[in-house]
Amino acid sequence: MNRCGAAAGLLLLAVVARAQVSDTAGYLQRMDADGDGRVSGQEYVQWMLYAFDRMDADGDGVLGSHELPGGKGPPISREQQRQTLIQRFHKQDANGDGYLDARELAAPPR
Repeated sequence: MNRCGAAAGLLLLAVVARAQVSDTAGYLQRMDADGDGRVSGQEYVQWMLYAFDRMDADGDGVLGSHELPGGKGPPISREQQRQTLIQRFHKQDANGDGYLDARELAAPPR
């Protein structure tokens, strides 16, 4: 894994920790902005980027090492994080229908 991927992984862990949802159904419900019982790629990315935005203390669109969990890692831009999230969404979308259901959200990362 490259340094940017490692930083993105740390950021994803921070997202999960901050979400504070103890079950998959609750997680799906919070991510599902339109209430259709599934999570689109847009809903997934929007939900996951909130942590980036909260961590970007100086609002410059880049998380420097001082803003990353543990204060370590290479800088990562909001666009880099968005691209990483899109890739992860597609990996989690096991049936390829463009949405994540509760089962796909609960599955270990592929």
